[in-house]
Amino acid sequence: MTALNGVGLGLRRDFIDTFLNAESHPDFIEVAPENWMGFGGRHAKLLAQCTEKSPLVCHGLSLSVGGPHPLNIGFIQQIKAFLKQYQVSIYSEHLSYTSDGGYLYDLLPIPMTEAAVKYVAERILRVQDILGQRLVIENVSTYLMPNAEMSEAEFVCEVLEQADCELLLDVNNVYVNSINHQSNAYEFIKKMPRDRIRYLHIAGHEQVSDDLLIDTHGAAIRDPVWELLQFTYQQHGVKPTLLERDFNIPTWQELRAELAKIERIQKIFNSASSV
Repeated sequence: MTALNGVGLGLRRDFIDTFLNAESHPDFIEVAPENWMGFGGRHAKLLAQCTEKSPLVCHGLSLSVGGPHPLNIGFIQQIKAFLKQYQVSIYSEHLSYTSDGGYLYDLLPIPMTEAAVKYVAERILRVQDILGQRLVIENVSTYLMPNAEMSEAEFVCEVLEQADCELLLDVNNVYVNSINHQSNAYEFIKKMPRDRIRYLHIAGHEQVSDDLLIDTHGAAIRDPVWELLQFTYQQHGVKPTLLERDFNIPTWQELRAELAKIERIQKIFNSASSV
């Protein structure tokens, strides 16, 4: 099992040449396997070169663990081959669904019910059986909560328990949902099971109105999210943390500055815990 530590960065083709030529590199990098599977030639060579600079984890887009249609076994086997090819032991996916027979290219909310917990957990167990490794699921940002019978925190914890999987805790998504659904982000963080948190995501968002935020990954991280990250470290200890930036990609120097800020916060909490 890969021992993940420190601060990571979502790898994007926009800055891949700069990344390869940089003097220093993040502690780990993350890609969506769908964006790289089936490519040979220059693309495959570039990714292999990147994995020589930083360990690779994978964060999927298309598994659709909450979707109404049967799991795509052929796709999961392709994922398994990709993970083996690049020696990736951490594969995360969204606790949502992305397919209604064809890919929707959006993350739709799963009804937070006991029946949905059981349904999703059984699908995750099936995926884990095929992959031969635990799946890491991510809490997602939502704008509706259809037919909810439990809180989001309860739903996530129940799925983790029944599927015996791990958690990718997205701190920005927790904050976004707290504004969109008038919930308490700090209470959500408290309720997450520390031993199942494999790593964290942090990102920027867009404020549309006082009560609506959109998870865009296209802006700098805002102060309330930085504060929530610090609270997460306080509650659960310092966890490996990855910066996501998918759109409006800034300069490499600006990305490095955000990574450096995460590193500084981690050092503060690591020092405090060793006293």
